[in-house]
Amino acid sequence: MTATDLLCAGESFEDLIFAGLPRLPRLGEELRTKSFARTYGGGATITAVAASRLGVATTILSALSEGASARLRSEGVRLRNLRKRDELHAITAALSTPENRAFATFDGVNAVLGPRLVAELPRQKARIVHLAMCPRDIAALLPVLRALRSRGTLVTLDFGYDLDLAKGRLLPDLLAAADFLLINEDEAKLYSGKKTLAKAEAFWLRHARNTVIKLGPRGSRWLSSQGALEEAAPKVKPVDTTGAGDAFNAGFLAGLLSGLTPRRCLKLGNAVGARSTRAAGGLDGLPRLEEL
Repeated sequence: MTATDLLCAGESFEDLIFAGLPRLPRLGEELRTKSFARTYGGGATITAVAASRLGVATTILSALSEGASARLRSEGVRLRNLRKRDELHAITAALSTPENRAFATFDGVNAVLGPRLVAELPRQKARIVHLAMCPRDIAALLPVLRALRSRGTLVTLDFGYDLDLAKGRLLPDLLAAADFLLINEDEAKLYSGKKTLAKAEAFWLRHARNTVIKLGPRGSRWLSSQGALEEAAPKVKPVDTTGAGDAFNAGFLAGLLSGLTPRRCLKLGNAVGARSTRAAGGLDGLPRLEEL
């Protein structure tokens, strides 16, 4: 018997979302908007809430503010909070148009979170451990991920877009330590070193067990030793795309936990990601299972 179905480990942020902008501002320019949301985000936070709303027993392992902790508890997510009382939590300001966004971030406690996650992960029990952050000390993390897999835990990674990671010598080892990589199109090209998605996909088929590439409004693709499978996304009119990729992750992982077919896993991920764009911020637009 496992303690939880899904453990989401990674960074948490207080999010200040300036949504509804007609475009991103130029250098030195001020744009105004009537759409603003103060909420909580980060890949671990959004994926945890989205999965919990889908009925998945979910735990988060992160450094959480008091506000984020209260919100996560209200969503039915179990907490393992690694922030000490006197430490400042992380804050992100997001400038968002319906199609794009830009960020400024204060790291706070997230700057020292990595070693705490490495120390705590071996103590956690879950059917799936989902790491939603870019690891800085890959050498320390690798034996932890390998140990998790050796005891039957599925390990999934979404490490975002990071130029240093793309150049790191341990990137191939990190890819090999995961059962599933959940990345977007730009990340697929960056980490493979390829300029086109077609060439990138050939790389991922050779170097990863399973790679799920999120294609935004075009849907998603699952690459594995069985080949490639693609599923279209539902059409929506987005308000804010913040966290849509993390919402997709929750839907996809919920599908895996439920034993759905690969195509239905992609379809569920697409549906949750698309519906998450209906409201500003990464949490308020997340659907419940009965809404899908």
